[in-house]
Amino acid sequence: MPRSARLHLHLETPRTSPAHFHLTEEAWAAAARRHRALARRLRVTIGWDGEILDAALGSADLMIDSTPPRERLRERAPRLKWIQTTGAGVEGLLPLDWLPDDIVLTNNSGAHGPKAEDSCTMALLALHARLPQVMANQRDRVWRQILTPPIAGATAVVIGFGDLGQAAGRAAKKLGMKVIAITRRGTATRLADAAYPATRIDRVLPRADYVIVASPLTPLTRGLLGASRLALLKPGAALINIARAGIVDYEALRGMLERGALSGAVLDVFDPEPLPAGSPLWSTPNLMVLPHITCDRPGYADFVLDRWFENFERFLGGKRLKNIVDRQLGY
Repeated sequence: MPRSARLHLHLETPRTSPAHFHLTEEAWAAAARRHRALARRLRVTIGWDGEILDAALGSADLMIDSTPPRERLRERAPRLKWIQTTGAGVEGLLPLDWLPDDIVLTNNSGAHGPKAEDSCTMALLALHARLPQVMANQRDRVWRQILTPPIAGATAVVIGFGDLGQAAGRAAKKLGMKVIAITRRGTATRLADAAYPATRIDRVLPRADYVIVASPLTPLTRGLLGASRLALLKPGAALINIARAGIVDYEALRGMLERGALSGAVLDVFDPEPLPAGSPLWSTPNLMVLPHITCDRPGYADFVLDRWFENFERFLGGKRLKNIVDRQLGY
């Protein structure tokens, strides 16, 4: 490509998405100022709710979109080479049989780690201190001391050890906990005291004081923690889900919390979102309901664009892009 040629980048955002995901004109202008030399290589269009999508696709070389178009994509976008999603999870785009072989799909994996580490620290300490019970007692004006030992030495089983899982592992290790990682292959990692493949999860779950769900949602992980697997947890164990709701059977989890089989849970992800007002999860004892906030930050769109520019520099240099989604694995 001649150095003087400009590539067409199209940014697309649904207005119904959370505001911190919005790729606005202001966000783009600020990012372009931070990356002036690279921005000069681009011609940019910004669309909302598909209003200019068809016109933009006709000449777009590059695209950033949380829900990229799938129907007749190559026909509609003959020049498109690379699609970047704004989030890390791409379960809503699976299977990827709609994606032409010559278009690269990248996700935003790695964007959530620092905030996720903070959130896991908060969730672990809150559950260990039995904070949901303490707050319920406060609402009821009940003075009841709940004493717990230091969290150091407790075991955290982390399911999935990518960006989110490693953040969870760092949080647990800083608290002096033992970390067991469950991954697809069970590959050893320095952040974990032990690692096991997903095929051995039934043997590992009974060892957990805390289970942290941090894996992507794929056909293999959907329903991974159903009623029978949750029943393997020791009495008084607790669960944290910062990944996707579809991995855990929330109805079974709710039943265990109501029976007191588990000491508590923190859930940050739901299906649907927002969690309906009539959901019984709102009133489940010892459950902390978080409105999908553990991994995101203010200024998230700025972060998305900065990371995109880093990859764009690789694109221009003919280097392999970071965070390419594996078509078979789905993440």
